[in-house]
Amino acid sequence: MPFLPLSQSLRRLWALDTFPYSLRIFIALSTTMVVGWVNDQMALVMPVFLGTIACALAETDDNWRGRLRALLVTLLCFALAAFAVQTLFPHPVLFPISLVLATFCLTMLGAISPRYQAIAYGTLILSIYTTIGMDQRSGSGQALWLEPALLLAGATWYGLLSVLWCVLFTHQPVQQNLAALYRVLGSYLTLKASLFEPVRGVDQEVKRLALAQRNGAVVTALNTTKESILNRLEAVPSHRMQYYLRLYFIAQEVHERASSSHSPYSELTETFFHSDVLFRCQRLLKLQGHACERLARAILLRVAVIPDTVSAQAQQDLQDALAHLEGLQQPLTPPHWQRLLGTLTALAKNLGTLQTRLTSASLPAPEAEVQDHALLDRSPQSLRDAFDRVWRQLTPATPLFRHAIRLSIALAVGYGLLHWLHARQGYWILLTTIFVCQQSFGATRRRMVQRVVGTMAGLVVGWALFRLFPSLLVQAMFAVAAGVVFFGNRTRHYALATGSMTLLVLLSFNQIGDGYGLIVPRMVDTVVGSLIAGLAVFFILPDWQGRRMHEVAARTLATCNLYLRQIMAQYQSGQGGPRDDLAYRTARRNAHNADAALSTALSNLFQEPGFLQGRSDSGLRFLLLSHTLLNYLSGLGAHREALQNAPGDAPTAQAAALVGKVLDELATSLARSQPVPPANPDEEAVLEALCAAPTDAAHRVVQSQLALIGNLLPPLRVQAGRLLAVDTAG
Repeated sequence: MPFLPLSQSLRRLWALDTFPYSLRIFIALSTTMVVGWVNDQMALVMPVFLGTIACALAETDDNWRGRLRALLVTLLCFALAAFAVQTLFPHPVLFPISLVLATFCLTMLGAISPRYQAIAYGTLILSIYTTIGMDQRSGSGQALWLEPALLLAGATWYGLLSVLWCVLFTHQPVQQNLAALYRVLGSYLTLKASLFEPVRGVDQEVKRLALAQRNGAVVTALNTTKESILNRLEAVPSHRMQYYLRLYFIAQEVHERASSSHSPYSELTETFFHSDVLFRCQRLLKLQGHACERLARAILLRVAVIPDTVSAQAQQDLQDALAHLEGLQQPLTPPHWQRLLGTLTALAKNLGTLQTRLTSASLPAPEAEVQDHALLDRSPQSLRDAFDRVWRQLTPATPLFRHAIRLSIALAVGYGLLHWLHARQGYWILLTTIFVCQQSFGATRRRMVQRVVGTMAGLVVGWALFRLFPSLLVQAMFAVAAGVVFFGNRTRHYALATGSMTLLVLLSFNQIGDGYGLIVPRMVDTVVGSLIAGLAVFFILPDWQGRRMHEVAARTLATCNLYLRQIMAQYQSGQGGPRDDLAYRTARRNAHNADAALSTALSNLFQEPGFLQGRSDSGLRFLLLSHTLLNYLSGLGAHREALQNAPGDAPTAQAAALVGKVLDELATSLARSQPVPPANPDEEAVLEALCAAPTDAAHRVVQSQLALIGNLLPPLRVQAGRLLAVDTAG
């Protein structure tokens, strides 16, 4: 067994999400470098490298057939862009005009789908790479078609590697995305457990805000996993894909149950402060978080899940603690104590079902299990659908249109500046502007700092390598390694990725000339391009989050209303048991997506200049309320079962209709920037009738959750009014 540790280490390395990507890049760059070195054609290596990089930037997660189709579209776009640049480059008037128009059109293509957004982005990058190569080779006497041909050769080589990799390891991306989903889900459960700590004086709002932000990470992981499965489900039918699909649905249900709330936590703390029942809830939830993390490891390494007996014992301990509390009930027990004990019972039932679902993830699917396995395909279904998506974005009211205008003007300014500063080697200004200019000010500011810091560090390391390793062969090896580091870190550590790309460029150009001569121009171009991007996002149609906070808030309430309707439809359907059909799952996912979008908008708002943060306080308080609303809705959805006819049916239906009406009114007022309508005079009476209605256990859960939601309506109305008041004042 001496080789077991090495085998486990290699398996863990293979399971890393960046390793396959980096390995493909290593194969593409190293083979290109070897061919160039053996044939003494190092002057041709750099454009092939750049074509490889552009194709890798345009890569999206797909099955091998979809990847092949995307590659053909990518190569067609690359060819059109490269030869268009070759034709227009000598014309100083036509070239910038065509560059601006192409930038706008390519950016707007992102409205179709993430796949076309990636292809358009890669095409724009390749266009600038073409100008850089032609600028470097001007006056060399080489054929004009050579630069586009080399770029396309690099793109084709990497594209074929990508398709082949997808054929050989088609399940690997799904496996990695699922593992990442359960890992972040485990982190969410652990953070949620901290809310059950029965300690007085704890600032629950801080924890709830952190939970809302962590919920956004779970939502992102769910969306990524769904797209990864959807792209392969029909093209690659297999038992493993069915197993991964089942794990995805389990993760969805676990998320709904984990995000649910049954009562304000401070109220539970005060009432049961002298009992250990909340500690029991906290311990069970933490153990379930650890179970998610173990499941993530098992998925990633493709090993068996270790049976968990501790969680089952913790669940039994919780049931025993509840039974003890129920035995303590006296005739003089306060009504709210009995009500909250019922809330704890519903909570324990929810945690028990959550435990059952986590346990079932490591067991074979029951033969009698019947479930709607349909997934919503958000990609365009026809050419007209794609056109309509772009057409709907062609208005200054949309962030994408504003970004397209902003980026186009920024590149035009950069083109003028590069000719004013230094025409040769000045096209790095345009490349820097494209990489740095983002849709939001906060993201652009982060990119500016990371780009400048990374570039300076890369230049220093490059200068040191020139002095320490004068051998061109050794420098070529370092260049390949730098390319691998870039793609392994470009989404998580952008400064390191930028430094690596700078190093790759320096070492590659040093193979055919004086790499030292590129250091100062690269430094100047990076600073200038970053400043252009920063000024553009500040002055040209700025997309300040504070000015559209009311729109994001409106979508949050509107999607919560649709989620409520789907939940109540199942309660009132007369069919026993929950049905996680496509309509219900879509409404639930849209509500969580809107909640995550509101959290992201607030994060971006806090990175904007101080004079634009007038809505920060109102936005935070609205987020707390809207996220609590979503938690109560999730609790309502977690206990779905058909309600039998009872005296409480009418008050329940009236309360649900009232909540839906108010949410719809608030969403409409926020979306249209209209005054918030006053409270309905009958609102309080409807909620009182709901609480007073005679009921059974099933109705009691529904009435309790609806009452909690109803109590949120007045503060939601107040915060919506404050958001609109700040907008009017601004």
